[in-house]
Amino acid sequence: MKRHYPIIFAIVASAGLFRADRVNGAGAELVPKPDFMEDIPVAAQAVTQAEAPAATGPTPTPGGAPNAGLDGLLTLEQAHAVALKNHPDIAAADYRALAAMEVFKQARSGLLPQANLYGSLVQAESANTRIMAGGLNNPSVFNRAAVGAGLSQLITDFGRTTNLAASTRLQASAANRSAQTTREQVLLDVDRNYFAVLQAQAIEDVAQQTVDTRQLLLDRVTVLAQNKLKSDLDVSFASVALQDAKLLLQKAQNDLESSMASLSTVLGFRDQQHFTLKEESPAPLAAESDVAALTDRALKDRPELASLRDQRDAAARLARSLRDSRLPTIAAVIAAGDAPSHDARLPDSYSAGGILVSVPLFAGGFYLARQHEAELRARAAGESLRTAEDEITRDVRIAWLNLNNAREQLRTSQVLSHYAANAYQLADARYRAGSSSIVELSQAQLELTSAQIGETTARYDVLIRRSALNYETGAAPGTSAALSN
Repeated sequence: MKRHYPIIFAIVASAGLFRADRVNGAGAELVPKPDFMEDIPVAAQAVTQAEAPAATGPTPTPGGAPNAGLDGLLTLEQAHAVALKNHPDIAAADYRALAAMEVFKQARSGLLPQANLYGSLVQAESANTRIMAGGLNNPSVFNRAAVGAGLSQLITDFGRTTNLAASTRLQASAANRSAQTTREQVLLDVDRNYFAVLQAQAIEDVAQQTVDTRQLLLDRVTVLAQNKLKSDLDVSFASVALQDAKLLLQKAQNDLESSMASLSTVLGFRDQQHFTLKEESPAPLAAESDVAALTDRALKDRPELASLRDQRDAAARLARSLRDSRLPTIAAVIAAGDAPSHDARLPDSYSAGGILVSVPLFAGGFYLARQHEAELRARAAGESLRTAEDEITRDVRIAWLNLNNAREQLRTSQVLSHYAANAYQLADARYRAGSSSIVELSQAQLELTSAQIGETTARYDVLIRRSALNYETGAAPGTSAALSN
């Protein structure tokens, strides 16, 4: 067997040199390190490092212990961190990205050598055994026990495998962009629910203050009525106002529990948790910015668009791969082995090598139809990208308008709350002096409560709208999307 080694090494070396030229030449962009690795999410980076053989990556862990690491005050940044760690949608997106990377490795494996081990143990009925049917040849069958190895190396298929590897690489990049989109969507939900809890807490405080104020009024009016200084009608009006305030408080408490349940879910907890949230600073009322700049940023930074671009390019490369499948395939093949027990007519060892050329000639239009299908899907992906760009442009403008409107409503509600407070003080003074009825005082109380709730709602609505604009423009969570100073 040793006398055949020079032949084997010569074939392998020639195939390897040709393969190196292919990798370092026009096809170098495809092998072996994908250029999107710098954009892979943190949870997936360990797996996609250059050929780490034993790396399976730190798998995302959905769920988590209740209130794990949440002792004390929960800030918005901490809520983001908890959601990124616990939310099952993020874990699922990371797993899909890892799976897409494995598909790329599968496609790329066609460019690398393929080796196999073989073993045969054959017992023929007679020395002249022949296979008489099932093929065009009639090979002899000899008694033997042999082991061997086969090695094949693709020399060229004129771009089919390299384009297929490029397509799967772009699909893996698209999966990572989709995982980033999932993260941003979860963080937006965290912002919305976090501010919704703060909003519900503030409204509950307003409702509780209203109950306390109206309880004091009822107590005072009751004492005055007992001393014949006020009528029972005043007591009835005060009682009605108190019960109305209690209804408001009950609704506020229910809204708070509902908001807390939603926040618990978006943070990745199955059961409702109770958090102590840090109050956010009032939203700055900065001058409006140019929406065109925000639109340009969104078209550049939104991961959904990057994913769709990768999918479009992946479809185009797949179409090129299917086009190239109609071209010849050239590969180097060698086989060698040893037979410790065999028929006397067989040698003790064997080795052989050669160049295989495969040329597809006719398949009933299968290859051409498959190519046309891929080309049409690539065009459809391009049109889907255009649609997404148009929709994102629209969404950015709407989010920008909503934020500006929320800011204007906050300004107006602050002024309204100031006037309502003054009106209530005057109504209370007039009632104490006996120059007005309790109806006027009750109406002033109602308007003050409504104004305070409106101001509270508007304040947190600005924060929610700002988070929505950050998401639409692709800005990092917690930033101001260049709209506030």
